[in-house]
Amino acid sequence: MKAVRFHQHGGPEVLRYEDVPTPQPGPGEVLVGLRAAALNHLDLFARTGVIPGVPLPHIGGADGAGVVAANGAGATKYPVGTRVFFDPGLSDGTCDYCAQGEHSLCDRYDILGEHRDGTFAQAVVMPEVNLRPIPEGLSFEEAAAFPLVFLTAWRMVVTKARVAPGETVLILGIGGAVAIAALQVAKHAGARVFVTSSHDEKLRRARDMGADVLINHRTADFSKEVWTITSKRGVDVVIDDVGAATWPGSVRALARGGRLVTCGATTGPKPEEDIRRIFTKQITIYGSTMGTRHDWERVTGLLAAGVFAPVIDRTFPLEQTAAAQERMERAEQFGKLVLTIPPLS
Repeated sequence: MKAVRFHQHGGPEVLRYEDVPTPQPGPGEVLVGLRAAALNHLDLFARTGVIPGVPLPHIGGADGAGVVAANGAGATKYPVGTRVFFDPGLSDGTCDYCAQGEHSLCDRYDILGEHRDGTFAQAVVMPEVNLRPIPEGLSFEEAAAFPLVFLTAWRMVVTKARVAPGETVLILGIGGAVAIAALQVAKHAGARVFVTSSHDEKLRRARDMGADVLINHRTADFSKEVWTITSKRGVDVVIDDVGAATWPGSVRALARGGRLVTCGATTGPKPEEDIRRIFTKQITIYGSTMGTRHDWERVTGLLAAGVFAPVIDRTFPLEQTAAAQERMERAEQFGKLVLTIPPLS
């Protein structure tokens, strides 16, 4: 099969479009013939070596969608030819956290494409338990653009922050796919949503999706804008996957008793912090990664019901993965960057 691999860490130039052996499903596993895969910042971290211990050569990619090509022993739920997508979170299913339903806290939790070959290929092997049928009317590209970011956003907004109707939520960096998913989830939860971006066009598109307050952080300090708009109260919740560049402003923007939820650090993991702001305002900080099987059931159900809709910025053929990653590195996208993949012959 064809795949995009890197044999050493570095820039987009290390990616190679090449022939690799087609994997075979083991017991309880399914071989998915991929027709689309979506990019995440995780792919950049794996390629550049930010994630330690990535085996080389390596196929990146966490999100994907396609058709069942073969079933391993005991995998009987989805006949060959079934259109499927999947939860890219991998757990062993046996630890104490798994027993409590908290699979993303599993001692051996991993994400597809992180320490295991991923979806930038014509096929991938997945545990049958992670698969779901693609809802009627959804394309392979739309299905591939959904799982990681909506699982992440749901866990941040609903499972962790427990956003309630009428609360205010600030989402940083609208245009990124997690932020766009968080906007949809927060509006579904009944919140008044503030969003930030340095691009007026991205803010306009966010307004069309239901954002209530738009802040251009290139022309104004977003935390000061929040204080002005809320009459010095602040917001109830901040959704921050940016990290060092925004952390102090995120803490300042919160109301007393507010909640800050973080799932990433695209601008660096070591922000400046005055912890007095945290204890005097009695702020709660939540770390969040991906989601549980219960979260996966909830978001896929809402996708099938038409409540959520993945947003695709642009598609690229698989052999142009480097160009797609370059666009992500420049932060030019609004929504997901998706790769189209030819079927296995």
